Amino acid sequence: MKVGVFLPNWIGDVVMATPALRSMRDQLPPGSRVWGINRPYVAEVLAGTPLLDESVFLDPRSSDPRIRTRVAIRRLRSLSLDLVLLFTNSLRSALIAWASGAPQRVGDMRNHRGWLLTQGIRAPRSRGQWIPFPALDHYLRIAAAAGFCESSHHLELATLPEDEAAADDVWRTLELPPGKQVVILNNGGAYGAAKKWPHTYFAELAGRIVRSHDVSVLLVCGPEEREQTEETERLAKHRHVVSLARTKLSIGLIKACVRRSGLMVTTDSGPRHFAAAFGVPVITLFGPTHVAWSETFYSRATHVFEPVPCGPCQQRVCPLGHHRCMRDLSVEQVYAAVDRLLAARYLPLAG
Repeated sequence: MKVGVFLPNWIGDVVMATPALRSMRDQLPPGSRVWGINRPYVAEVLAGTPLLDESVFLDPRSSDPRIRTRVAIRRLRSLSLDLVLLFTNSLRSALIAWASGAPQRVGDMRNHRGWLLTQGIRAPRSRGQWIPFPALDHYLRIAAAAGFCESSHHLELATLPEDEAAADDVWRTLELPPGKQVVILNNGGAYGAAKKWPHTYFAELAGRIVRSHDVSVLLVCGPEEREQTEETERLAKHRHVVSLARTKLSIGLIKACVRRSGLMVTTDSGPRHFAAAFGVPVITLFGPTHVAWSETFYSRATHVFEPVPCGPCQQRVCPLGHHRCMRDLSVEQVYAAVDRLLAARYLPLAG
């Protein structure tokens, strides 16, 4: 059987789709092949796992003509796919799936695309509004509609040897300790600025952690966050608070750093889900986003948030300009959660 899967564009959603991919992979007939249909960086998220056999790169807005829509359609038609699953919700992806010639096309019916699908599901709504529902379960429902029974909520990732080698260089260059004695802090927010916690708060938190516990703190970041991450490192004023701001960055490197850490404190951004996939305790700081949308049912996850009358608003930028959902979330609240986990001996305490 030949299967194509339109994968999400957001890193965190790709990770949350891995239980559905695993369910499908385990239940396909022997000899079947699975192609991911995705943007190039998505392949790096899943690199090292056996969930996909190949990728068909697709980015309709790319300057690279080799991954534009028409080329991708020709490639998909040449594969003679039997089934296409759509973990994306756009009308465009449904049109491409239809144009691929696959006789079975399964996905969500939103955005007036039900006529392009052979089997559709409907996300829960009430009075015209989407009801918060875990993306992880949404992808499992799509797989189930295609005949693949739900199996597990376990997130699945892997690292490549070159990822681990890059992390070895980071540990050596930044003089980080071994044995899970590193706490990862991540203030990412590709979705929008509203998800970010003030970087001055992160600096204060990092300083408190290293002064109270026998650990180092590693600040991770994306390419667009280097400058702010360097400033956070400077404000922490401690030699055991270091960052990746001056390092050659990659998704594989971030995965390898999270995998060998003892604890992660993060905003509700993609790398948060790396921790769950690798069995690392994780504290997630929520502001404008509803916890239910990205719930992964991970037993070592702690959610911290400060309820505000206007939230969760699901907006990329605070529409009221005050950003209270994150600014009112104090360093003391977050440190208390960190201290509980360290005291529970996920990491050794000083002395």
